[in-house]
Amino acid sequence: MAVVSLSSSSPILSPLLFTNPAASSSSSSHSNLPLFTVTNRPRPPTIVFSYKSRSDLSSEDKKILLERYGLDPHDLLFEPPPPPKSKRTKEVQKRGRGKEFQPPEEPKPPRTTHKLLQVLGGKARRKKLLSPKGMDVRPMMVVVKGAAFDILQAACGCPASLRPGRWLDLYSGTGSVGIEAISRGCSEVHFVEMDPWVVSDVLRPNLECTGFLDVSVIHTVRVENFLERAEQFVGKGGPFDYISVTPPYTEVDYGMLMGQISKSPLIGEDTFVVVEYPSRTNMLDSCGFLVKITERRFGRTHLVIYGPTWAQKNRK
Repeated sequence: MAVVSLSSSSPILSPLLFTNPAASSSSSSHSNLPLFTVTNRPRPPTIVFSYKSRSDLSSEDKKILLERYGLDPHDLLFEPPPPPKSKRTKEVQKRGRGKEFQPPEEPKPPRTTHKLLQVLGGKARRKKLLSPKGMDVRPMMVVVKGAAFDILQAACGCPASLRPGRWLDLYSGTGSVGIEAISRGCSEVHFVEMDPWVVSDVLRPNLECTGFLDVSVIHTVRVENFLERAEQFVGKGGPFDYISVTPPYTEVDYGMLMGQISKSPLIGEDTFVVVEYPSRTNMLDSCGFLVKITERRFGRTHLVIYGPTWAQKNRK
């Protein structure tokens, strides 16, 4: 919609000097008096232009309308392009309006390994094992691992080696516990580790260098999911003879975890369960129908072993 207002020529007051002949003899102060006269001098028109966009008015009609009132359509119809958006503005709009801009995270350094672990006993004794540098994987301490296997062998009545059977290594990490079990007499070990990099770059190379890959089964899955679908992962092999539980201390609820294990079909009447846990953690005196055989403390690390009642008598 276009509205044009034209102001017509209006009278202009102009001061003139008027001389009165009759008063020429009068005082000079009254001889020349300024009088005002009205003249009709033309005045340029004032144009007030208001424009509102209409969908039914073409660009050509707009141009003709503007030219009719002596306006340059190029100056009024031309819209300058918006200023280019900065990189920061684009990032903010991309991430969402009103959200605080977060710079992209720097890539993490590549994970590396070193050989600080070794097999303590059995046919692979003194074999070096890989472990990740840093604290993302915490293997069982050498003194704790040695004590656990010595207790198991004594409880089974075979001080020199483990009673043959199947071992389940939960939160296996480097696989040092399960590898120790194979080295000391176990016939098969199932490793449960959720980190694909640990499995491909640490666990599998350790099994290959010790020659135990053929008697090992690796499950790359969370322990909780493995326990929920144990029969699907393990098949119809029945309960395990040994189960080791070495989780990261701050990432598990031991009460829920042990309750899930005690109700699992993976535990039988003759199963031994080895659990490593931190101080200030209350562990039950039984795990299902298994009884507590022994409990040890190694600084801030604690070790408890559950087993059948006959093993408790052998232990005494």
